[in-house]
Amino acid sequence: MKALVLAGGRGTRLRPLTHTSAKQLVPVANKPVLYYGLEAIREAGITSVGIITGDTGHEVREAVGDGSRFGLEVTYIPQEAPLGLAHCVLIAREFLAGDPFVMYLGDNFLVGGISGLVSSFERGGYDAQILLTRVAEPQYYGVAEIGPGGEILRLQEKPEFPASDLAIVGVYTFSPAVHEAVAAIRPSARGELEITDAIQWLVEHGYQVHSHLVEGYWKDTGRLQDILECNRMVLERVEPDVAGTVDQMSEVTGRVVLERGAVVENSVLRGPIVVGADAKITSSYVGPFTSIGPRCVLRNAEIEYSIVLDDSRVEGVSRIAHSLIGRNVEVSRAAGVSNTHELMIGDHSKIQVKA
Repeated sequence: MKALVLAGGRGTRLRPLTHTSAKQLVPVANKPVLYYGLEAIREAGITSVGIITGDTGHEVREAVGDGSRFGLEVTYIPQEAPLGLAHCVLIAREFLAGDPFVMYLGDNFLVGGISGLVSSFERGGYDAQILLTRVAEPQYYGVAEIGPGGEILRLQEKPEFPASDLAIVGVYTFSPAVHEAVAAIRPSARGELEITDAIQWLVEHGYQVHSHLVEGYWKDTGRLQDILECNRMVLERVEPDVAGTVDQMSEVTGRVVLERGAVVENSVLRGPIVVGADAKITSSYVGPFTSIGPRCVLRNAEIEYSIVLDDSRVEGVSRIAHSLIGRNVEVSRAAGVSNTHELMIGDHSKIQVKA
């Protein structure tokens, strides 16, 4: 069995971060989201992986390499434009050959892995199997209607009146029959070949299409609040590991990971927290559910429930929360007139300041 990992797309909901970085490489607990998916694929016993790349293909290649660090053999498949998930299957035909495969959206975060899905698919002898999860607001998702035996009856894309509360998760398993389906469908109104249309084609032509419910936690990490929630979920499970240096004036409590070379001086750290290698925290407070990337500097700052990416500096700023700060960013207190905000902000940014 093979895997097809989708690492293209433009990540418009995470701009401006994704103007310069692949959305699949945004870190959760200082590890890119994409890595969690690759690890889940390997844990399911799959080693041959094709990765679909787009505009950020060079960055994905640099981060993943040949896959050996994950125990995988990786083949890269460029997609010239985001023309739909079914189009990804279409252009991967040569790589997939006649093998069954898992299709995994690289920006999906799944606790519990996919071993259960893969085993169920192989035992059932299905032509396709879709991972589903129950959600509170199914009208915002692709939704599946299933029969009493778990068979897929119908798929709906963001329906006004959902037939169920079962949302489609971005992980699928397919037999080679899907190649006939993606060749038969036509682009949707938005100009894309939709994988839901291909699956519906399989259903209508008598193929065995089954469902599998998520065994753990799932999030699509396309939005800020989802990234922060995934970060929280991972940090809930970390074990304390202080490999860096903490001076006697500092207080470190709870589950705190301090990577090698990190330095904490005259500060308070309350876990769960991850602090990357060679970061420096001075006269600051770092609260729960915060990830500080490698080589970051925090000085006279307060931050919690946030993610700070590599090589950024936060100085003289109090009470940052619910924030995602990109790479090589400087956040500092404005000098001069009190109660004045001095901002240099890129396109498609979102900034909230106290009036």
